[in-house]
Order: sequence, then structure tokens, then C-alpha cells
Amino acid sequence: MLIIGIAGGTGSGKTTVARSVIERLGTDKVTFISQDNYYKDQSDLSMAERLEVNYDHPFAFDNELLVEHLKRLKERQTVHVPVYDFTVYTRSATETIELKPNNIVIIEGLHVLSDEKVRELLDIKVFVDTDPDVRILRRVLRDIEERGRSIQSIHDQYLSTVKPMHEAFIEPSKKYADLIIPEGGHNVVGIELLSILTEKYLYGNNGNAE
Repeated sequence: MLIIGIAGGTGSGKTTVARSVIERLGTDKVTFISQDNYYKDQSDLSMAERLEVNYDHPFAFDNELLVEHLKRLKERQTVHVPVYDFTVYTRSATETIELKPNNIVIIEGLHVLSDEKVRELLDIKVFVDTDPDVRILRRVLRDIEERGRSIQSIHDQYLSTVKPMHEAFIEPSKKYADLIIPEGGHNVVGIELLSILTEKYLYGNNGNAE
């Protein structure tokens, strides 16, 4: 099993890169994991308390569960991933996503390279490096359209947590990357290179699946 980790700042295009590689390889050959599903459960907190949490800090994620799931996938076991509801800032109490093991596992998220225990399980480490202006514009659109956020709340969160956490944790994690892809989904060459590396592992030099 090959585990590929794709990290980068908010709005950098991590998911687009991951999806592009998956489309090339075939969805039946790849297990995809989003680190966003592993935000910690906060059902024991009031809504006011949930709004005070720094969701851009590594501690906001349940990486212990993520590591456990990656290890179980490597052992060819099925896992059930939490479903996180960003409108109420906690996990669904009833819904999970069933993921079956595959030859290729791709995990993307802000802190995929920041956490040493997660990093140790990765065979290929990728960092998507995109201009900050582009990233914040993408985040604004996403938070308004998908998460029902106001411009003021996005502005406040960006200055108080998103930007400082990017500079403190996400940007420094770039040094661990085996491959840096500038401009995310717009970098056709970078996506092609990652796809070729993955296909080489999956099929070997003889064109036969390993």
C-alpha cells in the first residue's frame, strides 16, 4: 500500500490535486481521506464555546484517530471515518463514511505534514504552494457558499487564527515535502508528475498491477 499525503494552506488546491490524481488512476484504485473529517468532536461544548476554538491549530484535529485509521487501512481493514458538520462545529452523532483499503491511499489536509506521527506513515509527501491572495479568495467563496459564514466572521477568523497558524505550522511543514506543487490544480505538470510516480508504484515497470 502506498500512502500519499497532500498538505498546504487553506484554499491552496489540495483537494483539486488529490481529485486530479484519483481521476487519472481510477476511483476504484484509490482510497481518499480528508483530514477535515477528523476535527475533534465537540458535542460536549456549547455553541458559544465551539465558536472560540482555534480550528486552524493542529490540536483541533483528532490525529490519534487518523493515525489509527491509516494503520488499519495498511492492515487491509475497513474503517469508518467521522462526518464533521461545519455549520454546527461538531461531528455527526449518527453518520460515518465507510472506507475500504486500497493499493493507494491519498490523504489531504492542512496539517498532514505538521504532525510527526501522521508524517511517519506517508510514503510520498506533497505540499501545494499557492499565493496567499488566491487562497484567501477561495476560502471566502467556500465559507460563504458551503458553510453559511458572513464576510465579517471570515475576516476575523483569517486575521486571528488562519494567517498566524499558517505561518507557525503549515508553511514550515513544507520542508518535509518530497514534492512541492505550486498553484495547486492549475499546475498540470506537477499533477502529472505525482500521477506518474503513483502509477509507477501501482503498475510497476511492466504495466501489471502489483
